[in-house]
Amino acid sequence: MSTLSPAPSYLRSLLKWPGGKYGILANILAKLPKGKQLVEPFAGSAVVFLNTQYEHSIIADVNADLISLYQLLKTEGVAFIDYARSLFVAKNNVEARYYALRKHFNASRDVAERAALFLYLNRHGYNGLCRYNLKGEYNVPFGRYKKPFFPQPALQAFHQKAQRATIICQDYRTLLTTLSNESVVYCDPPYVPITATAYFTQYSGTCFGAVEHQALADLAKMLSKKGIPVLLSNHDTPMTRALYQGSQLTFFPVRRAISCRGESRLPVNELLALFQQREQGI
Repeated sequence: MSTLSPAPSYLRSLLKWPGGKYGILANILAKLPKGKQLVEPFAGSAVVFLNTQYEHSIIADVNADLISLYQLLKTEGVAFIDYARSLFVAKNNVEARYYALRKHFNASRDVAERAALFLYLNRHGYNGLCRYNLKGEYNVPFGRYKKPFFPQPALQAFHQKAQRATIICQDYRTLLTTLSNESVVYCDPPYVPITATAYFTQYSGTCFGAVEHQALADLAKMLSKKGIPVLLSNHDTPMTRALYQGSQLTFFPVRRAISCRGESRLPVNELLALFQQREQGI
């Protein structure tokens, strides 16, 4: 009698992150080509980076607060973890205190303080959202969690893994035009809308629209011609199928969890597009 193999155990992100890739890691890892260096221009939760075994990684994002958190965690380790833990106390898990600390975060220019507060806000704010207003102010409302989780194991795992990574705040266009042919690129950009009324809420002070999606697809095609494979994630829509024409496409259903209404969290197709130059004769 045959038995099912146990599901793989993956490292979790230190952040709550809508659109994070933990639930579809098996799909992504199965499609990532071999290489010496992983490059992620849209770091997000960094869960793909955490669960790959490349010799080196470049982790980038345009969200300076996110990158500062990752950089400090890499360089400071235990000292920064202990500092961040000091914010996860009962007196800080009330609405008035949350908004006071959010205001302090928006006014602070201290890198370590902002990084620790960013983690606090992520774990205490509504649904793990990361959102800024047009003034660049973090504006996610209080989450009302009974006891927000302090992700000690994930923080430690990231610190260890990051010793073989370069972590930079940089735009995808700049990063993707400076890569060696030993790189493998994974892109998880802000997704195209599923419906005409959906839109991408600002999470770094900038929006990612049709022009940016086209530019990213063009860069993926250019890199693949140079021998640098690029794997992209996105919604399966007519727009993405057109953008990623010529790639190897994979589709599968996923359940989105961003909507505040449970009944509207319906399965939609996920798309993985692999741009990879085919070997001659294949």
